Amino acid sequence: MDTPSPTDAASPAPLPDSPQTISPSYRLAAMDQDFLLGDSMRGVRFLLEYAKADELLREWQIRSTIVVFGSARVRENGPGRQGLWYGQARAFARIASERGGAKLHNGDGRDNVIATGGGPGIMEAANRGAADAGAPTIGFNISLPHEQRPNDCSTPELTFRFHYFAMRKMHLVMRASALVVFPGGFGTLDELFEILTLRQSGKSPKIPVVLFDEAYWRSILNFEKLLEAGMISEADLSLYRYAESAEDAWSQLLAQGLRVAV
Repeated sequence: MDTPSPTDAASPAPLPDSPQTISPSYRLAAMDQDFLLGDSMRGVRFLLEYAKADELLREWQIRSTIVVFGSARVRENGPGRQGLWYGQARAFARIASERGGAKLHNGDGRDNVIATGGGPGIMEAANRGAADAGAPTIGFNISLPHEQRPNDCSTPELTFRFHYFAMRKMHLVMRASALVVFPGGFGTLDELFEILTLRQSGKSPKIPVVLFDEAYWRSILNFEKLLEAGMISEADLSLYRYAESAEDAWSQLLAQGLRVAV
């Protein structure tokens, strides 16, 4: 006579309620949301935000990314130069996705996959351009007091949401093979200066950095004044380049050493 396997056995009957079984202390730790969201588990939550995204990115064989930053306030039909910025961000992402290895041509891993902050504006434009090329594209969203809705163009299976800005930034940077920065505000500047600082201090590989629309960036940042004041070195001015079109941005990345699978 065969011995029943553990899976053949009937599920145990639930325990009757008692003061002991309904106490929060009796809950399985992994099922206790009050415990998991408490102060003592902050480090565990930080680890979970790292591990979840990392596991899914590995499943998709994403080896490297091109990170595109820019304002969430830019609109495709917005005033001034917004339409140009949006259109060129979309065009650049398509070029990079078609030529950079995001479509897994050699079966060895996806390279230069477009990654953004996952929201509207320039982020949407870049995710949209990658989708136009039929390539996967990543959205690293962040929970905000006024909830940021993910744009409709990032690959659903690669659309993440983070609570911690620090972990979101880590995922944006850790696979980055290049950074292209379109006009933006505080958030864009925050990300730009983080990358420049990592490059300057040698804490990251020598990834190319391109600032799109030189006139815009020179109107709000004067790096030469930092040099005059002795706050940076002459070499620091070579950490970035400017571009005026999608093709120009791609060419500037290649000129700075962007690696593209043959």
